[in-house]
Amino acid sequence: MTGLELAERYWRQHGVPLLDGKYAPWRDRIAAGLAGDGSDCLGFDDQYSRDHDWGPGFCLWLTAADHAEIGPALQQDYHALPAGFEGFQRQAGDWGDGRVGVFETGAFYKSFIGRTGIPETLADWFRIPEKNLAAATSGRVFADPLGEFSRIRRGLLDFYPDDVRLAKIAARCMSAGQSGQYNLPRCTLRGEAFAAQYAETKFCADIMSLIYLLNRRYAPYFKWLQRGLGRLPRLGELASGTISALVTTAGADEKAALVETLCAAVVAALRAEGLSDSSSRFLVDHGPLVHQRIADPALRSVDVWVAP
Repeated sequence: MTGLELAERYWRQHGVPLLDGKYAPWRDRIAAGLAGDGSDCLGFDDQYSRDHDWGPGFCLWLTAADHAEIGPALQQDYHALPAGFEGFQRQAGDWGDGRVGVFETGAFYKSFIGRTGIPETLADWFRIPEKNLAAATSGRVFADPLGEFSRIRRGLLDFYPDDVRLAKIAARCMSAGQSGQYNLPRCTLRGEAFAAQYAETKFCADIMSLIYLLNRRYAPYFKWLQRGLGRLPRLGELASGTISALVTTAGADEKAALVETLCAAVVAALRAEGLSDSSSRFLVDHGPLVHQRIADPALRSVDVWVAP
């Protein structure tokens, strides 16, 4: 059983009766689900995930006014719910406390994206790390009769504004091309083992981030980058398999060929979307062409290399 399945069953068994009883006057204003940090929220949990921050539990999201009125009492009653459910116990790690329970909606989102609602400006969007947006929009909403929590969630899931997406794609073209096509072979030829390993890892991380951007999906925490990659419809399966081969082969020529395979696939995707009209095999040549398509003058004036 996955963590999300367990959470929803636990909610229906214990959460619904809790709200239908003592908190009936507020039940039509409370959202419930499981979202935030954790492999279970991303649907990537397995038997190795169950030693910490995993088990029966769910989130309740309240408006600011409702949280001020009933939040502490509801949190106390949440803690009084059974610790075990269907043979599972929640295992809280040193840093896992507070991932489930009662939250004020705005505070929940602010903890991930630095603000209480949907970003309003390109600059606001630009500075939020992808993994934070992935966490804020992870998991599943079980119920949201008021709709406020889901309204913000939908606004975030609509993905970056086009100009921010273009800026990030352009920057990833620059960094992936520089690390994988330029620095990796040179570091290998020089016998700089650490630098070569770093360049390879940097390339893999940036090319995966680029492919998430092409799919209009937020890239998760690094531990789940490749796992999530395989689920993406555009280049996901190809990229995941190629990266596995890249990081496991020892041959320099094989590594170089696999890097070129990934870069060629990305170039084809950029051209197919109309983001570049260059036939160059070097990703760095495509970055400025993507960047030129940014409509906002202020964002277009930012250096093509710069994108968090």
